[in-house]
Amino acid sequence: MTPTARSLVAIAAAISLAGAAAAAPVGERRLEAASPTAALRNADHRTAIRVTVWYPAAEGANERSLDIGPPGHPLFYVGEAAPDAAFADGRRRPVVLFSHGYGGSARMMAWFSTVLAQQGYVVIAVDHPGNNAIDQGTVPGAALFWDRASDLEAALDRAKSDPVIGPHLDTRRLGVAGYANGAVTALLAAGGRVDLAHFKAFCAAHPDDAICKPQPEFPTTLDEQAKALATPELAAEAARAGDDHSIRGVGAIFLMAPAFVQALDPASLTALAIPAAVILGEADPVAAPRFNGGVVARAIPRAQLKALPRVGHYDFVSTCSEQARATDSLCQGLATPQGPTHFAALQMALNLFASALGPP
Repeated sequence: MTPTARSLVAIAAAISLAGAAAAAPVGERRLEAASPTAALRNADHRTAIRVTVWYPAAEGANERSLDIGPPGHPLFYVGEAAPDAAFADGRRRPVVLFSHGYGGSARMMAWFSTVLAQQGYVVIAVDHPGNNAIDQGTVPGAALFWDRASDLEAALDRAKSDPVIGPHLDTRRLGVAGYANGAVTALLAAGGRVDLAHFKAFCAAHPDDAICKPQPEFPTTLDEQAKALATPELAAEAARAGDDHSIRGVGAIFLMAPAFVQALDPASLTALAIPAAVILGEADPVAAPRFNGGVVARAIPRAQLKALPRVGHYDFVSTCSEQARATDSLCQGLATPQGPTHFAALQMALNLFASALGPP
């Protein structure tokens, strides 16, 4: 199936699930936000954060492929968007902030973001400093994971100030979504709190659990991260780990394959009082559901949970090409086609956000 065909399948799925009359083309606008903590995490100590905004565009917008990999031989089928296209209309739209996984990128998860944009949402995503697939990874980028929530807040503020994007944002209707480590970002944005002592105790009791080991996207041990947090450069920011990192006005959260949940204070999850939905794979070897997504679903009052049989962790990234399934470590070993997994995630997210934030 061609990238265009895959995008059309996703559009059709979203339309039938959301009950929308039509799907718009997708526009894409690139921005740059600034955050002081980004300089601690970026390898070159820049304060800059890359921001990508996807939104419903005017009819006739010239969409281009977002696929990842060599032209004509992509590794990941992502979708399409029109750079700097005009908005579909002058209405203000509900906003969804999106956080990628450990060592991932906004574009890798654009299969999700672009379909939400087709359905009328403005999706604001970032590449988290020092922990993304584009830039050099850093130990602080991995260790200071609570600052990811401030990345989303900085991106939202930047989008609000943008003369093109800002007039189309209805920030009274604000959701957050995330995949893997990005799901923890979403929980922090909603009011969850970090508890590093809880995480340390968990890993002492479960040293073989995957979240306690170096992650393949950027291998660094928990000891290396702890030593980095104790340095004069990071100690002040490390002391803020358990602070309130929430973003004002978040009205719903959608979580895909949550990971590193044991780094959060369980009581802070129980205290969350907004609509939440969790989707995960029962066969996830990276973020075991009983220690991660299942914990979230049990803790948050009235949270929805969907567990997909035979689905693993990386089923939630953009669709792997045949070449990637043969050569890329993220794609090797996927037991099921990714289409149904993506379809289920879109269905759940669209239903959650339409119910909690109102129709787009």
